Amino acid sequence: MRVRMWLGAVLLVGLSTAFAKREAPPSATDGMTAQTGFIDVHVDAMSARVLVGVHALDAPMLMVTALPGALGSNDVGLDRAQAGEPKLVEFRRLGAKLLLVQRNMKFIADSVVSDEVMSARDAFAESVLWSGDLLNDDPEQGPWLVDMSSLIASDQHGVIDRLASVQQGQYVLDADRSGVLTTAAKSYPDNAEFEALLTFSGSGSGAFVQQAVADAKSITLRQQLSFVRLPDAGFNRRAFHPASGGWSVGGVDFAQPLNRDLDVRWQARFRLQKNDPTAARSTVVKPIVFYLDRGTPEPVRSALLEGARWWTQAFDAAGFIDAFKVELAPAGMDLADVRYNAITWTHRATRGWSYGGGIVDPRSGEIIKGFVNLGSQRVRQDLLIAEGLLAAHAPDADPALQQQALDLALARLRQLAAHEVGHALGFAHNFAASRTGNGSVLDYPHPIITLDGEGRVQLAKPYAIGIGDWDTFVVAHAYSEFAPAQTATALATLRHDIAAQGYRYVSDADARAPGDAHPDGVLWDVGSDPVASFDHLLQVRAAALSRFAAGALPADRQSGELERRLVPIHLLHRYQTEAVARLIGGAEYDYGLGGDATLGTHAVAAPRQHAALQALSRALAVDTLALPASVRAALTPPSTEYSRTPEYFTTQTGPLFDEAAATAAATALVTQFAFAPQRLNRLAWQQSREPMMPSLREVFDVLVASPWREAGRTNMRVRSTRNWVLLDAALNLLAGSQLHATVDAEWRGRLRAFAAELGAMPATNIDAGEGARLIVRYLDAPETVKLRPLPTIPPGAPI
Repeated sequence: MRVRMWLGAVLLVGLSTAFAKREAPPSATDGMTAQTGFIDVHVDAMSARVLVGVHALDAPMLMVTALPGALGSNDVGLDRAQAGEPKLVEFRRLGAKLLLVQRNMKFIADSVVSDEVMSARDAFAESVLWSGDLLNDDPEQGPWLVDMSSLIASDQHGVIDRLASVQQGQYVLDADRSGVLTTAAKSYPDNAEFEALLTFSGSGSGAFVQQAVADAKSITLRQQLSFVRLPDAGFNRRAFHPASGGWSVGGVDFAQPLNRDLDVRWQARFRLQKNDPTAARSTVVKPIVFYLDRGTPEPVRSALLEGARWWTQAFDAAGFIDAFKVELAPAGMDLADVRYNAITWTHRATRGWSYGGGIVDPRSGEIIKGFVNLGSQRVRQDLLIAEGLLAAHAPDADPALQQQALDLALARLRQLAAHEVGHALGFAHNFAASRTGNGSVLDYPHPIITLDGEGRVQLAKPYAIGIGDWDTFVVAHAYSEFAPAQTATALATLRHDIAAQGYRYVSDADARAPGDAHPDGVLWDVGSDPVASFDHLLQVRAAALSRFAAGALPADRQSGELERRLVPIHLLHRYQTEAVARLIGGAEYDYGLGGDATLGTHAVAAPRQHAALQALSRALAVDTLALPASVRAALTPPSTEYSRTPEYFTTQTGPLFDEAAATAAATALVTQFAFAPQRLNRLAWQQSREPMMPSLREVFDVLVASPWREAGRTNMRVRSTRNWVLLDAALNLLAGSQLHATVDAEWRGRLRAFAAELGAMPATNIDAGEGARLIVRYLDAPETVKLRPLPTIPPGAPI
């Protein structure tokens, strides 16, 4: 997961006062411990006060927050070492006060003409973030001295807003239980660092804070506040290209000529300069160095170091020798300090996402600091899945299987480290890379699972080792330097060459929603042929379930945990189901500019769409949905002192495992994607122009009507549960009001005809009769019908 930190692009002109060192009057700082630097720091430990000496007014700098002491909840997101949104600020004098003003970087004029700059600046409001009384008797004779304690001990990270946004209640900052941590105040040549203890009081009613905090009514965090000098000149801005694989920094620039777009963007990247700019290969002036959290245990530590260092290959291929390094952080290093690129091992109450990002110079796109937060519990989920696939804990299992499961988890960690460091280097996700095997660490990889000759699951090489061709491309495109006149042509050649190798680029905006269209932009999918991979995973799933009961649970775990371990195996095909559904109503397209000849979209070919629809019907087969008798017999309620969590299937059967919930969740894997209104809208238009495409009628018939027509006396409850989920999903689609009017009308017509078909079935078919009555009642008087909510699917990602 990539976190984007951007402020815009601007040419900062005028209004700066020279950074001249001045001596503060002794009376104002008498008895305080002093440090000189970018901002002078004076500390009074007894009164918990920090005075700062500002050497220049109207001089822009970055203000950034971080959380060295965090909340610990994945769902809330206030993580250890989490960086806040950077702000471009400056100190200004207003009479006897010193103001801290945030510049408005959404709209600027990047011009050498000061009047143009000011016309844009004056047109949009700035924000005064804080003010303090000047303590100098004569500010002209020394630094502008001000007590900044109240700013340091305020909620600059936005903790209160974040807690409210995730429905954890209303909190207020308790000043009596908050204050500046004076020992953490530091001044360096290019940055100043401050820290405060912040206590927020509230009702404590939110489930997430109750789960993570000692007392949810009193949340105490540590906030770091950094002031950072903007980098000096000498960095070459690189215009952002949509097919670059990078992320952009930019804003609205009113200084652009009339025939140019006001939306100006630069590619985010580190400053990386060769010692010999004329050489194809050269050492560098200053390598990019990332430091790994010393709190990372073995064998995780070694895996993360190895995986993150894979990027050395890409920089070397681009001609930069020893340009990228990853080292264990020295003892005492503050990973939140903006001087260090950091990889933090982050503990939370539950498993959760990892992310990478950067703090960026708004004038140029230069990355000042890269940061990575790696959630510590997700590797345990990988281990759990591997143990379930291999039945590694069966009494007769080969002891090597447990090591094989651990090897998978560590292999995934190597991939994860490389992935998140890639974001910190300025690169975005490419969810299409899985179509080319080991295409990129910037994709979300699914493990490669095979079956041996006896039908047993094998995880010999679950993840690729090293970076892929796409990763080599993004480094070359972002960091290679060319003569100014040759840059555009050279970069275009790089983009052409990677496309010629069969690589496409699909990122987050086109990959995360259930109704997305691009068939290649899928998370956690596997292989170049979605349908073939789907069928293979169903075979793997069946093999794993056949041995699951006897071998998935370690001997030292409470017996009820077997149900929790069942979830990812029963839903093993969840991500590939989305990949298959994406073909239906799918369309291919590329990112680019008007001159790239990449315009237009191309619908997925009709045979592929029909094959995908039939594959989804196989996911709904009773034999697919029904659990083996051995699994049903082994499932046990959670032991005393333990309880189900959201990682389990829901239950309406008291303490016992609810097979209906497991069936419903597996059925909903199909409906959540196949019945996305955007997909059906697209499909209707595609079929109107190309009659060979699947029609709405065919989708309804295959995924709703045909299952209801099935007869059989085995697994009757599984069949009935599936059918009701399908019908509920078909009706809920109408309640959402997102279908085109013509599609809505056709869908209603399908339902009404189906109601007549159900009504004509024998009276002994109780489900059919009730289904017919429900459809008619809802179509005729929807306000009289309360539709059932769609099933809850336990969380899958991240893996």
